[in-house]
Amino acid sequence: MLFFAEIVTLLVVETNRYYHQFLDNCEDGPSPQRDVTEAEMFAFLALTLQMGHTVQDRLEDYWMKMEQLCTPFYGQMMPRARYCHILRFLHFTDNNRNGDDRADDRLWKIRDLFEMIGMNFSKFYNPSEHLAVDEVNVKFKGRVLFKQHITKKSKRFGIKMLKLCDSTGYTYDMNVYLGKDRQRRHNT
Repeated sequence: MLFFAEIVTLLVVETNRYYHQFLDNCEDGPSPQRDVTEAEMFAFLALTLQMGHTVQDRLEDYWMKMEQLCTPFYGQMMPRARYCHILRFLHFTDNNRNGDDRADDRLWKIRDLFEMIGMNFSKFYNPSEHLAVDEVNVKFKGRVLFKQHITKKSKRFGIKMLKLCDSTGYTYDMNVYLGKDRQRRHNT
């Protein structure tokens, strides 16, 4: 909870804001749903993490009612329609903010989340004197301008991150490599 209380609050606020902005912009949209709560966001995150352990073909299959394929955990935690609603409107920042910063910052959509995680990493742990800076390639198949190709890594295509780690493996600080021209502009 030390790491995630502020983050879940951010996710709830921005997800609800994005949903209300969507409702304001569409004339004949769906009937309004209630705002997402922190308890629902925790359940949503728990279900999303659990999906990595019980892999199904489609998202709908996690809520399958056929007895031989049923996993009742998902339906007991949250209805499928509610999960899909949260997934559709999940947001990390206000789209109406950061108008000038958006052109310069390739991470503007997740900048608040990224800074919050970095602050929590350094706030709750004092590193030992044995530190290491390491380069990590986070596997990513999507399209972003700063995706890297590193032939000697097992995950060849991904997002390159630089991490400051303790000898125990704890990440104390991290930075996303955004390309040569973008790195100089943000680190000055």
